[in-house]
Amino acid sequence: MAQEILQPDYQFLDQVEATGPFDAGACFQCRKCTNGCPVTFAMDLYPDEVIRWVLLGQKEKVLNSKTIWVCAACETCTTRCPNGVKIAELMDSLKEMAIQEGVPSPQKQVLTLHQTFLNNVKRRGRIFEATLLPIYLLRSGEIWKKWKEGTWFDEAMLGWQVFYKGRIPIFPKGIKGKKEVRKILTHPKKTEK
Repeated sequence: MAQEILQPDYQFLDQVEATGPFDAGACFQCRKCTNGCPVTFAMDLYPDEVIRWVLLGQKEKVLNSKTIWVCAACETCTTRCPNGVKIAELMDSLKEMAIQEGVPSPQKQVLTLHQTFLNNVKRRGRIFEATLLPIYLLRSGEIWKKWKEGTWFDEAMLGWQVFYKGRIPIFPKGIKGKKEVRKILTHPKKTEK
């Protein structure tokens, strides 16, 4: 059985840390991040493995992993890390890097939800739940799937109940610093080489 020969991208760690810093180099593989993560059941690489692959310069493996898209950004991993590695922020940065480099998400719906969420925040400076789910359902095509399965009515009734109980506001709340949030979420245009 032949062993895989690693071809490291020696700039990958520096490229990742430039968007942070996340202190990935401080990781000594104690696995506390992985042991506390509530979504490891859906990951192809565990959080500690993602960090190890980043350190080894395995850009393609990391950016093509399901893990960066599955991460719930709950920050349990970051809280548990004895060395202060900002793992949840690192996962989000890797996700953005994958988008910028045109690496397709292994799960189209996750990418669509991610983009819908960020566009919603970009527009108002914060999330507005009343438009998030309907826009996601339309953009992902899930609304047609629910229509065909006949589950759309049950979900619409659930939405009505949540609205009726005052859990979803009719109008979005404004925030100060909307322009600053929009600037943070606007990607600079790639320069042609």
